[in-house]
Amino acid sequence: MKKLRYFAGILFLLGIMISCNNGQSLQQYFVDGADDRDFISADLSTSLLNLSEVDLTSEQKEAYESLKKINVLAYRLTGENKAEYDVERAKVREILKQPKYQDLMKVNSGTVKASIKYLGDDDAIDEVIIFGTDKQYGFALIRVLGDDMKPESVSELIAVIQQSNFQGGEGLSQLGNLLGR
Repeated sequence: MKKLRYFAGILFLLGIMISCNNGQSLQQYFVDGADDRDFISADLSTSLLNLSEVDLTSEQKEAYESLKKINVLAYRLTGENKAEYDVERAKVREILKQPKYQDLMKVNSGTVKASIKYLGDDDAIDEVIIFGTDKQYGFALIRVLGDDMKPESVSELIAVIQQSNFQGGEGLSQLGNLLGR
């Protein structure tokens, strides 16, 4: 009986280890990057959007209410860190190749490339991921976390942000400096 329990325990642990994904998650990449001095990191609350002064349509209000927060992680490219930049960019690309991330859109305008992916169902998105690279400045990884956002809500959120008196605070001014703009 003791051997049977021991064997069952070993099988249980083996099953757990096999079912675990050995690849790094996007969440873990954000956590690791926040602790790395080569990255700029910002977690933004929806209150920073200053939407109290904006007249919202019902669609925009619904889109805003589905938004929880925005996480930003950026890596500045310099002459000295090109090799590290390439490694970090490859890590992000590998993470975003996971089948759970579904393509929404890709943008390519010369030196700037971006991909927009999402997690969730087609009619209930929980997370939008924007990964943009610039050959001169570096890359930015943005997670827009929400609750059952609709695909059309993503465009509504952009319109809402454009209408707002956005106050990104120190984190976004650093991000702007990163991009050299």
